[in-house]
Amino acid sequence: MEAPDASSVLRDGPWEHRMVTANGARFHVAEAGSGPLVLLLHGFPEFWWAWRHAIVALAGAGYRAAAMDLRGFGASDKPPRGYDPATLATDIAGVVRSLGAADAVVVGHGLGGMLAWSTAVAHPKVVRRLCAVSAPHPRRMREALRSDPGQVRLSGHVLGFQLPVLAERRLLRDDAAYVEHLLASWAAPGWPSAEEAAAYRAAVQVPGVAHCSLEYSRWAVRSLPRPDGARFARGMREPVRVPVLHLHGAADRAVLPRSAQGSGRYVEAPYRWRLLGGVGHFPHEEDPEAFAAELLGWLDDPEPDR
Repeated sequence: MEAPDASSVLRDGPWEHRMVTANGARFHVAEAGSGPLVLLLHGFPEFWWAWRHAIVALAGAGYRAAAMDLRGFGASDKPPRGYDPATLATDIAGVVRSLGAADAVVVGHGLGGMLAWSTAVAHPKVVRRLCAVSAPHPRRMREALRSDPGQVRLSGHVLGFQLPVLAERRLLRDDAAYVEHLLASWAAPGWPSAEEAAAYRAAVQVPGVAHCSLEYSRWAVRSLPRPDGARFARGMREPVRVPVLHLHGAADRAVLPRSAQGSGRYVEAPYRWRLLGGVGHFPHEEDPEAFAAELLGWLDDPEPDR
């Protein structure tokens, strides 16, 4: 079967698709609503469509919701380089400015959550508030991987991603059946639906996505002994100084809740932790109503530390 092209991820709905330029690359954004900007960053192995429910909820509540495809995903550019946090945070800051805003609430899930934490440190003037979903602070995650055998076991797939060519083949084999396996194994039972699994399996088959999406994990491992990895770890000692909402599924089987707890020590601002029952690694998709209630309640709260 012929691989789908990038236009296949431009799914119809109550939003508009546009391309914006930032940091020397072009990024696809789906947006709806008007008001304060909320920039939504998807995780692996997904694309902007992961935020379809949140886009509608945010737009209906008086916000301008913009869900971008990260570098290498969906309909965004897929350059051979730039999959380190410094470059990716600059991508995100540039997209905010290309959307005509001085700053934004940045909401990130999984990989996108790690980048949201990074952007809040590297470009603090761009991030007005931060919502991390299923995403420990990067230094807290490093601690968990050093000290928690349970988290190390759950993160074993990242080592498999280090294999050149073979990892891409595994991701794409049998129409990307491994993508569906990852989604189901990380979520609470009953998710994803057949439609959702098919959408994510097709999206990773867009030319270039399989390789680019794995480059994120490859940088994370290969940079550990290198100066750029040490520089990133040192930089993330700088505290986050904007309000943070930290949401995590109680049944998350990719990142244990205990691996995320404690991230508040890296925040010098109001910090709110919420453990959501009945959902796994994808709370914004597994229970979109509960997720929207938490996010909108926090956004509308002028004193988010209560």
